[in-house]
Amino acid sequence: MSYYFSKTLSIGFNEAVRRSIEGLKNEGFGIITEIDLKETFKKKIDVDFRNYCILGACNPTLAYDALKLEDKVGAMLPCNVVVQDIGGGRIEVAAIDPVASMQAIDNTRLKQAAEQVGAKLRQFIEKL
Repeated sequence: MSYYFSKTLSIGFNEAVRRSIEGLKNEGFGIITEIDLKETFKKKIDVDFRNYCILGACNPTLAYDALKLEDKVGAMLPCNVVVQDIGGGRIEVAAIDPVASMQAIDNTRLKQAAEQVGAKLRQFIEKL
């Protein structure tokens, strides 16, 4: 089982980030963190890195439901989405598969909740 869903786009990096944020919003997710690894690595360890952005996406209703089922599941939140330049004018957008990430937790109802989140993330990726 793969631990992510992904799609490769032939658009600019900034446009891919913009479309990702908009697409996630359309599926009920808000962006609670945005990490620019290129900038962070340059500033913190003086390393040049490709364009790479991690978007921390959260659907508040679904996160609340998951926390009611398993109070430590917050350690696995938010759902991360990666937008990265993979060269040749191609940008990859990848989202975590929550079903794969929740396998360590033995809770059938949580697995069902993860499937619901996963369906929304998969739909977001497919619509890009």
